[in-house]
Amino acid sequence: MTDTPQNPFDLMMKQAQDMAKAMNPAMENFSPKGFEALWPTMPKEVMEMMFGNTVNKDGLDAKTRLLLTLAGLTCQGAQADAAVRQTVRHALEAGARKQEIVEAIGQMSVFAGIPAMTRALELAQEVLGDNEDTDQ
Repeated sequence: MTDTPQNPFDLMMKQAQDMAKAMNPAMENFSPKGFEALWPTMPKEVMEMMFGNTVNKDGLDAKTRLLLTLAGLTCQGAQADAAVRQTVRHALEAGARKQEIVEAIGQMSVFAGIPAMTRALELAQEVLGDNEDTDQ
């Protein structure tokens, strides 16, 4: 029996990993989670300037935009682990409460399905577990 993946996606991933290892042997120990450390959580003021209502005074604030982003990521099946975790971190920084984050994800169960919602909640919990808030 061979250890060659039979699933076309798994085969593509294995080929990409083999190519990366051939180009740089250190890539054997590469972890995508390492990229998250390179993108720190932005201060709320920066988020308001870039994504909030600084440019569009009557527009959505950064917290609302991030909750919408989280809902969209959930609808995509929560495939981008780092993006979900970073969005949760940024939403917390922008003033979102744990309850609001959980509701934004939970609401998407109707549109994305229970598995996508569950996956997004698991990813969010990785962040929320360290950031317990008292006002739930």
